[in-house]
Amino acid sequence: MLTLGMKALRAPLLTLLAVGGVGVMDRSTATPLAATLSPGWQGRLAALLPQPGQVVQLMEQRPSLAFVELQQRVTTVGGSRDALRALMLSAAKGEPLEYDARLGITQEEFRRYVVFRPVLTPTGKTARLNVVREGNLLKFGDAPGLNGTLRGLVLDLNSGELRTPEGFGSKPRAVSPGTAPDRTLDIRGGFEWNVKGNSPVTQNGVKSQLQLLQLPGNQVVFTYTHFSMLRGVISDGTIIFSYAR
Repeated sequence: MLTLGMKALRAPLLTLLAVGGVGVMDRSTATPLAATLSPGWQGRLAALLPQPGQVVQLMEQRPSLAFVELQQRVTTVGGSRDALRALMLSAAKGEPLEYDARLGITQEEFRRYVVFRPVLTPTGKTARLNVVREGNLLKFGDAPGLNGTLRGLVLDLNSGELRTPEGFGSKPRAVSPGTAPDRTLDIRGGFEWNVKGNSPVTQNGVKSQLQLLQLPGNQVVFTYTHFSMLRGVISDGTIIFSYAR
């Protein structure tokens, strides 16, 4: 966390919030494109939201090579298993991965398979959420293990609007079920909020994203990432966790 003077912050804040990006999931492999809301969305949203005192499994993103797809492709085209084993051994040692024509695939295919993709992995830690229901509002507080990332978020269960402590808000969009064959999460639906705003007068600004993703087996993945300034103090953070509903 960094504190700067008001004059020094004004230009950088507007620039960073204009060009800075947020987003936990890679849309090409994980999160399908968002869609407009359909009738009955309030009930679907309520069914996914965490409950007061909900115990959650903390998650993190780790890079992973697409070796499963590579193995399948090499097997399909009749490529060399020895070349495949040598490649995987090099990856395990952290060595540079070089193209081998014996794999039976093109260099372009090889580059596509050996790129690192973000994969959600449990950290082995849990947390108990600080969530309070007041009328139609769901208010988030801090809790051990969350590093203050969710503190001050307020969700209106009627309108669906998410408000941030910086004073800005956004309505939700529905997340469509995933259909991409290379997706890293089997997404069955969900909601997404993208909040962006800034005020040179109050020196508040935010660019953030909240994703509430429905997975098989009543599992939900909740992600929130933000870059913001509140009363002249810049902060950023990401929290990812899963729970059953």
